[in-house]
Formats: sequence, structure tokens, C-alpha cells
Amino acid sequence: MANTLVAVSHTSLRSPEAAGQSLAQSLLQKLDGARPDVLIVFASPEIDFRPLLSELDTACRPGVLVGCSSAGEFSGCTTGHASVSVMAIRADDILFRAGLGTGLRSNLGAALDEVMPVFSGSAHPDFPYRNALVLTDALAGYVDEIIHDMMVRTGGTYQLFGGGAADDAKFQKTHVFIGTEEHTDALVVLEMLSKKPIGLGVRHGWQPGGPALRVTEAEGTCLVSLNAMPAAEAFEEHALATGQVFNRADPLPFFLHNVIGIETGDGYKLRVPLTLNEDGSISCAAEVPVGATVHIMVASMASACEAASQASQAALAGLEGGEHAGSLLFDCAATRMRLGREFGDELDAVAEALGSENFAGCNTYGQIARSAGQFSGFHNCTAIVCAIPL
Repeated sequence: MANTLVAVSHTSLRSPEAAGQSLAQSLLQKLDGARPDVLIVFASPEIDFRPLLSELDTACRPGVLVGCSSAGEFSGCTTGHASVSVMAIRADDILFRAGLGTGLRSNLGAALDEVMPVFSGSAHPDFPYRNALVLTDALAGYVDEIIHDMMVRTGGTYQLFGGGAADDAKFQKTHVFIGTEEHTDALVVLEMLSKKPIGLGVRHGWQPGGPALRVTEAEGTCLVSLNAMPAAEAFEEHALATGQVFNRADPLPFFLHNVIGIETGDGYKLRVPLTLNEDGSISCAAEVPVGATVHIMVASMASACEAASQASQAALAGLEGGEHAGSLLFDCAATRMRLGREFGDELDAVAEALGSENFAGCNTYGQIARSAGQFSGFHNCTAIVCAIPL
């Protein structure tokens, strides 16, 4: 018998009670009636979270329940909006433990102090592979700081992955889940201590579409100027040079196909422009540091699929020869908006690369990946695949 069982399920039922019942029935059937050690839930804000979580908790009786609101949910190649996807895991060789940090906006340090006791790896030397799923309210900000601080406080001994909770591209209010409770302005961490390697793959498929530009002024997530000109003018010049239309009254369609790539020395960390301000500055989904060298980037549907495939292959390689039980997948809300219905082609590419549709996940506001030898920190428009060993 396998040491690890992973079951995934998806529903577009709008009633939270009916959705919870349907998901629980499907998951328990796949687990042969066994109680899962953990449930990981991704739900559209169109669903009433608390009755959904309560139904899942009552029916499945998981040891731990975590999750977040999202902007598109999927289980294998089945996907939708206003839906719910869930992964259930039962494992002999993985220990699960969840923690919550609240009040990110008002006191980031206190929120981290609240959540850090979840990291218990030093107490379990017989589970040498330390991993943590991090789900946070990206609208509260500070995600780069959160990831950096976690790595410092844990001595760099954990592989971190996950993403920012989303709200169907409304950008108003996002939630994380722990137990049967929903929280905003908060983060949830699921510690996963394993006796076997857990694989992580990170790829984005974007390439420079224009010359290098210097960030000459920025304030947090607001990009003020590039090469000492208003950021909007730099985008207009790029549009002119590449034969595209940049409509100041409706810039998002252009932004989704022309994101910012920050040079890191070993690749590009992406930032999605979201809104154009009256002064010509551009508000982005995450911070763009002053002094950074950036490019306006280009991608295609084919390159997005190839990136997701490569991330899946890298995650499998991270199992170090071990067999694959199932995977979590996170990709950007902006990627789904850009690809539209063709986002399903990306899921097909993941299934082909994994050799399985036993994966689940959601579209997030930014993706988290931090491990040795890979892209680090907080990303946009990036496919993150976490492969769980059998």
C-alpha cells in the first residue's frame, strides 16, 4: 500500500453546503473512506466560505484544514470560475501542522511572531525534508518581506511555496482559511515535514521584448519612472516600437501582455502592471525596487504552456527518483486573464508532463517559491508546481 494518498476534486455547485458535500463524497471515495491528514481548499469569493469549510470539516474530519480565496480553481484539467477545488492528503511519511498570523497591515512583525511556532522541523530530525505552504493576503502587501523573514528565522532550512489569496480579479478583499474560519489581512502556513524529498518547479516563459530600462523612481508597488521618464511614457514608446496599441483609458489588456521583468542575475522576476495613474505612474501587483534594471517582457500561449510543463518536470526531478503521488499548482490570476479559455491548454500541458491529472490548485495574486538553486521570493505570472512523493 502507498505511504501517501492524494485525492483531488472540483465542483461548480454554487450552494456552499452542496459543494462541500459533493467534494467530501468524492474525496472520501478516492481515499477509500480514510480520514485525510490535511485538506487544502481553494474557493471563489462567489462561494460563502464558512458553511463550505464547515461542511468539508464535518464530513472529512481532516487533521488540518487550510486554504484561500482564489481567481480560478482547478482539479486536474477540470477548471472554472465561481468554483471550489480541494486536495486531500493522507500520508505516513509527512507531518502536517498549520499556523495563522493576523494583522499584517498594522504589525507585520507581530503577525510573523504569531505564525512562526508552526515551524517545528528541529523537533523532528527523522523528517529531514522541511517544506511549508504559505498562503497570504497579497492585498495586505509585504509578501517579499514575509518570505525573506521566514527564511532568516528558519535558517534557510525550509522550501517555501504557495501564493497570494485572490478574489476573482476584483482586488478588493481576499481571505485565507484555517480550520472552519476565514481571515483577511492574514497569512496561513502549512508545515509539511517529510521523510522523502518534495519537489518544487518554478518557470514563467517570458522573455525581454524591449531594451533594458532603469527604475529611476518607485514607491512600493507604484512604478513612477523608467529612464527618468514617466512609466506610462515608457510603455507608450514600447507599444509604438512593437506595433501594439496602448490605450490610457483601458491599459489592462496591454499590461497583461507586457509585464515587467526585473533582472536578477539568473533570470527575471516578473511584476504585473495593473492600473495607470493620472500622473503617469503605474501601480503594480508587487514592489519594483528603485535602481533595478527591468525589461518589458513578452510571452505567448505556447510559452506559458511550455513553462508550466517545465515547472512540472522540475518538480518531478525534485522527488530525486521517488514516485509521484500528486501535485499542487499555482499560477497567476493575470495569466488566466491573458490566456482566457486557452488556460485549459496550460493545465493539459501540466497533466502531460506529470503523467497524471492528480493535481489541484488555483490562480493567485502572485506566487511564492523559495528554495536553493531556484528563483526565489515572490513572483507574478509564474507557474509553481509542488510534487508530493508517494
